Amino acid sequence: MNSPKNPLKLLVVDIDPEYLELLRESLQQEGLEITTALGAEVGLKTFATLHPQIVLVELLLPEMGGIEVQERILATDPGTDVLLMTAQYSPESAVEAIKKGAADYLVKPLDIEKLRKRLQDWLADARTRSEALRLEHQLVSTYQFEGIVGRSPLMLDVFAKIRRVAPHFRTALVTGATGTGKELVARALHRLSPAAAGPFIVCNCSALVETLAESELFGYVKGAFTGAVQDRKGIFELANGGTVFLDEIGELPLAGQAKLLRVLQTHEVQRVGSPTPRAVDIRVIAATNRELETMVKEERFREDLYYRMAMTEIELPRLADRKEDLPLLQRYFVKQFAEAYGKAITGFTRRSQIRMSAYTWPGNVRQLENVIGNACMMTDGPVLDLDDLPEGLREVQEPIGETDELVSLDTLRNRYVKQVLERVGGNKARAAEILGIGRGTLYQFLSKIQSGETHEVSTWELSALKRSRSSST
Repeated sequence: MNSPKNPLKLLVVDIDPEYLELLRESLQQEGLEITTALGAEVGLKTFATLHPQIVLVELLLPEMGGIEVQERILATDPGTDVLLMTAQYSPESAVEAIKKGAADYLVKPLDIEKLRKRLQDWLADARTRSEALRLEHQLVSTYQFEGIVGRSPLMLDVFAKIRRVAPHFRTALVTGATGTGKELVARALHRLSPAAAGPFIVCNCSALVETLAESELFGYVKGAFTGAVQDRKGIFELANGGTVFLDEIGELPLAGQAKLLRVLQTHEVQRVGSPTPRAVDIRVIAATNRELETMVKEERFREDLYYRMAMTEIELPRLADRKEDLPLLQRYFVKQFAEAYGKAITGFTRRSQIRMSAYTWPGNVRQLENVIGNACMMTDGPVLDLDDLPEGLREVQEPIGETDELVSLDTLRNRYVKQVLERVGGNKARAAEILGIGRGTLYQFLSKIQSGETHEVSTWELSALKRSRSSST
C-alpha cells in the first residue's frame, strides 16, 4: 500500500521556481511524496533516479517541449501517468498530447482543489492496485497445482481428475492441443503416484527413427545387430520402479505399438535379440495432440492399444477456452522470468493486458510463456507494454461481421474456416466438428483456396492443406 513508508511519488517539472514551490506546498498530503525539477533536462534526470508514478510537466519548456519529455518518460516506463499543463491551451495540442499517451491535459492557472482531489483518487487507485497485486501473488500460489496454474472450472476439473487418478493408474492418456501443458500433467500424475520416488523418463515418439524405435524403447543385447557391441537397457527398463512418459504417441510406428501393447499387458520387456523377457514395474503415460480415434479408423493406430491407453484419459482445454486463467498465468510467468533475468518487472500496462485478452492464443500456454519470456528479456522498464509484444500479437484481429467491407459468401466462409482452424491449432478433425462438416468437405475448401478460386489465400492455409495431404498418404 501507499503509506508514508511507501508513498506515491509525484514529479513536477516547470521553469518557474516560485510556481514549483507553490505546487509543492499546495498539493502536499499524506501518502504523497512531491519532488520538483527546474527544466526538462533536470526533470528527466530526476525521473530516471526516482521513478515517480505521476509526472506533472509544463508543455512549453524552452529546451525541450513537454510532449517530447512525455514521450521519453513513457518510452522508459509506459506505466507512468504524465499530465501536461500549459497557460496557452489549444485543442490541437491537447489532442496530440492525449494521442501520445498523456493521462490528462491541464490549463493554467491550475485548479488546485480539483488537482488535489485528482491526486487523492490516484492514491486510492494506487492502494487498490497494490492490494490487487498482493492478492494476485496469493492467487498464483493458491491456484497452482503441481506446477500447473489455473482457477477456471475446466482446469479445476483437470486437477480433480489428476488427484483421483494418480494413486491408482497404470496407464493414462493425456490429450490436448499443442502447448496446453500435457507434460506438466504427466509429471503431476507421477509425483502424486506410488511411483513418485522412482525415475520419470521422457520419450518423444516423433523423434524416434523407425528402424531404431524398438531398441530405444526395449533395449538390445550384444550382437543383436551391427554396432551392438554390448547389452543396453531400453527406456522401459531404465524407468523400472517409476514412470515412462511417451510424448506424441500417435507418431509411434505400428511395430512399436504392438510391442508396447505387450509390455502393458504382461509388464515385461524383451530386448532386441534376446529370447528372455524381463519383468518391469512401471506406469506409462502417453500424450498426443492428434485424434487417435480417427487414426484407428484409418488403421494408422492400433485399436487395442488405444482402448488400453484411453481407460484413463485426461483432456486439456485450449487457453482460448480458459481465458479466466490468463491474468494468473501472466503474473506467474512475469514473476518467473523477472527473477530469471534479475529485473524488477511488476506486470503489464492496461492496454497490453486488453490486447492479450483479445488474442486467441493458437499456441496456447506455451505461446504465452514464450511471449512473456521474450518480453521480459528485451524490456528495460518495470512494466511490459504493447511494444514489448510480438508484432503479430499487437495487430488488431477484426472479428467477422465487424467490418464495413462487403465480400462474397465464399470469401466470408473461407475467412471463418481459417479462424476456426487457427483457434484449434490446425486440428482438422476438431475444426470439421465445430463447422458441422465432414473432413472431406474441409479439405475441399482448402483445395479451392490453393487452386486460386478465392482471393483469401494465406501461407498458413496452404501449409495446412499440404500437411493434410501428406498425412493422408
